[in-house]
Amino acid sequence: MTDDRAQSRAEHPLPEEEAVGSDDFQEQSEAILMESDIREEEPEATEASVVRQEDPEEIERRTSEEAAE
Repeated sequence: MTDDRAQSRAEHPLPEEEAVGSDDFQEQSEAILMESDIREEEPEATEASVVRQEDPEEIERRTSEEAAE
């Protein structure tokens, strides 16, 4: 994702994001927006049920029970 949303977000991080810093605000912004888009498309998908793999296009889906194992 290299759209205008990610660029704008990277240039203007939230105060709490700026306070802790980031090695790469662009990459961080892309990851945050990707997760946001997934939650919009699949409201039942939560942070606990969406796990990022090395390839950001590859998503593992699991329930909270599976995550707790």
